[in-house]
Amino acid sequence: MEKADGLKQKILEWGAAKVGYADLSMLLPEEYMHLKTGISIAIRLSDEIISQIQKSPTHTYFHHYRTVNAFIDQVTLKIATVLQNDGYLVMPIAASQSLNIDGKTYKGVFPHKTVATRAGLGWIGKSACLITPEFGPRVRLGTVLTDWIPKYDVPMDTSQCGNCRKCVENCPALAIRGNQWEPGIPREELFDAQACSTHMHQHYQHIGRGSVCGICVKSCPMGRKIIKR
Repeated sequence: MEKADGLKQKILEWGAAKVGYADLSMLLPEEYMHLKTGISIAIRLSDEIISQIQKSPTHTYFHHYRTVNAFIDQVTLKIATVLQNDGYLVMPIAASQSLNIDGKTYKGVFPHKTVATRAGLGWIGKSACLITPEFGPRVRLGTVLTDWIPKYDVPMDTSQCGNCRKCVENCPALAIRGNQWEPGIPREELFDAQACSTHMHQHYQHIGRGSVCGICVKSCPMGRKIIKR
């Protein structure tokens, strides 16, 4: 227990806004099943930079997005180093990496948002973004898989989006379907990733070669209240 609390405090001191421990023993693919635990971290995005997004992303947002991803990878490497030095197996998951295994679809090694919901950081919104109670979707996520067994946090299994449709109404790609999230729902029932990608590629080539948007993040009411610590 002391060790779990100690590591969490370190992670917060390293710059994470939230951290949680998830029991993934029934969710991991066979090759990772021995790594029963997921450590999920959330790094806050800049409220000022998000506020500058209007009908399209900004160059500043693109740079910020990439910088935060790199920072997440540094934090998860620190977590992995601490645990590995204590004799545990660890596998940091890249903050933003897509693999095309079947030649058709791109996906990560393991979903950050699955770990985050199981670790109690938040729920998945209609936009398919993770929504935290404190910061809305204005976060980026990192994950470490490990065979260390801490005291797990309580999973978040219920959407708190209610009847809100701000992200649906503001999505320029019409990619957000408006369905309510529940654990196990296919991403395709929430969000058309191809429509999102195509719109970005066609309209935002001058900003990050069409790889970012952020309008759904900006439009979510859950992120509007700026929290100071």
